[in-house]
Order: sequence, then structure tokens, then C-alpha cells
Amino acid sequence: MHARFVRSAVRSAAFAAAMTGTLTWAPAATAQTSDPPPAAPAPPAETPIPDTGSIVITKKDTTGEVLPGAVFLLLDADGREAGRGETDLRGELAFRNLAPGVYRLKETSSGSPLHEVVADQDVIVTPGATTRLTITDLVKAAKVLLRAKDEKTGKLLPGATVNIGSGDRMLLTLTTGAKGTASGKLPMSSRTTTQFWVRQITAPAGYDLYKPSKSFTAGPGAPVTVTITNAATAPKPDLSGKPTHESTGTPSTPAGKSGTSDTGGAKHSATGISAPDAESSPTAATTPASDTTPKAPAGSLAHTGADATPWIAGGAGLLVALGVLTLAVTRRRTPAEPDDNSKTS
Repeated sequence: MHARFVRSAVRSAAFAAAMTGTLTWAPAATAQTSDPPPAAPAPPAETPIPDTGSIVITKKDTTGEVLPGAVFLLLDADGREAGRGETDLRGELAFRNLAPGVYRLKETSSGSPLHEVVADQDVIVTPGATTRLTITDLVKAAKVLLRAKDEKTGKLLPGATVNIGSGDRMLLTLTTGAKGTASGKLPMSSRTTTQFWVRQITAPAGYDLYKPSKSFTAGPGAPVTVTITNAATAPKPDLSGKPTHESTGTPSTPAGKSGTSDTGGAKHSATGISAPDAESSPTAATTPASDTTPKAPAGSLAHTGADATPWIAGGAGLLVALGVLTLAVTRRRTPAEPDDNSKTS
């Protein structure tokens, strides 16, 4: 009986399950035909990776020759090192697989003792492209020291200005300072020595201009000294005709009297023309007693100048003639007059 009950329960469960499956399936079929299920979401798209770029450098000097061994450093926009290297035998250096952007290129060594390094520069890298650069290193400048000297004493002179050049080009102007020197750099266009000329355009104060043109040679980066000598300016002669000092009179002229001299009894004018002496002149008797002409002091020596000799000789002759005439008249009058004693006798 127990087995019969179990079989009846199994049949009931199976029937119930069949009925339930039928009822459940019918609504599901109806729903699928009226509203289709939503589509599944698409997977996220991948971010594209940008293309890289490159920088290729060719290194030369001013003569066009390539320079191997030059060292370069490449920095990105944040200042981080993006590459480093040196130029090969062809003077080339390449930086590849660089992200697009702006980079800073620095030359840390020219690879040559005769060449200067160039200034830093910015380089732009574009996707899928190669940026090519030709970098030219200048030959190192010569170092010149200018000195201006006094040609006799060797003293260094300030204020001397010169022009320095090569060929038909003027390259540098220098003026000596307070110590009499000046320095500068001369640009070079060759790896070998170059000839230069120097011309003075302004002389130091009180000195003549150094007119000749001097020449000298200098090499890349080498020091050279150039010396200019100046002669002191000679004093200019006075062409105005004015005396350089006042006349002090003749040696016989007393101090403070420049017009006449009474020495020896004769008056002398400043022009050298002599005037007759009052005592030896034939008209001396008419001279008033109150003549204020100063007499020669006692004990003074007679004037021996040749200008008074004719007047002295003339005066002496006149006195002799007057004496002879007086004697003759006296002798003639003596016999004509009778003696008083003879009359009384």
C-alpha cells in the first residue's frame, strides 16, 4: 500500500510540473515577440598612440668643414634629459623616437680647441617628421691688449683711440683707460693666423697723432699685445710780434728811469739819440740857473760812450779859441795905455 501511495504522488508531481511549465512558457513567448531585449554595450575605444619624431644635427665651422666630436645634450619641456651624444666623423648626431613637443638643445663641447660652442636653442619635434639642424661653430676670437706710450719716457697714456681691422673691414675700436691700456676680442675667420691693421684716430691730450698704420698677426684664442707710441706736442712759436718781456733799459740807466741817462753829462733818449750836455754846449750861458736837470753825482765816472765825443771835442775847441782871442786882445791894448808914473815925472 505504501508503494502504491508513492507511485500516485510521483504521478501527481509530474503532472503538476508539466502544467507549470506550460503556463510559464506561454507568457515568455508572448513577451519576446512584442519587445526585443536591449543590445549589449560596446567595449570602450582604445586611445591612439601619437607618432614620434626625430632630430638630426650636422656640425660645421665657418669655413664649411665638418666638426666631429662635438657633444650635445637634449632636454624636454620639463627640463629632463631626453638624449645625449656627440657628432660622428661626418659631423652628424641623431636623436630618434622623440615624443612631439619643444626641446632644448645645448652644446656642451665643440670638440675642438679652436672653436667656440653655440648658444642654447629650442627645437620643435612634430609627429612622424625629422627636424634637421645645421649648427656652425665660430672660430675662437683672438685676445688683443692695446697700450699707448710716451715715445721718450715710456709712460702709459690714457685717452688714445684706435681702430683695428683686417683687409677692408673694421672689426674693433678701443680707447685706453686711466691705466693707459684697453683690451678686446678680434673675430677670426680662419683656423690659422690672420693679419690685422691698427690706426690711431684720437691722440692722448698734449700729444701728436700717431699717423702710420701698424700691422700684426693673431691666431684663434691666442693673446697679442699692440703698442702705440705718441710724441708730445711741441709748443707753437708766438707770431703776434709782441715782446715776450718788458725792456729793462740800458745798463747805465738807473732803475725806474727808462727815458734818459745823465751819466757823463749827456742825455740819452730811449731811442739811442744823444742830446748835448748843458755844460759843454755853446748855448750853455743862456741856461737858467734854476735848471732842474739832475747833475751827475760827485765821484761818478765820466760817460765814455762814442755818442758824446763830438760834443766834448767841439766844446774844448771853442774854449781854446776863446782863450787865444782873449790873449791877443790883452796884448794889443797894453802899449797904448800910458803909465801913470810917467806922467807925474
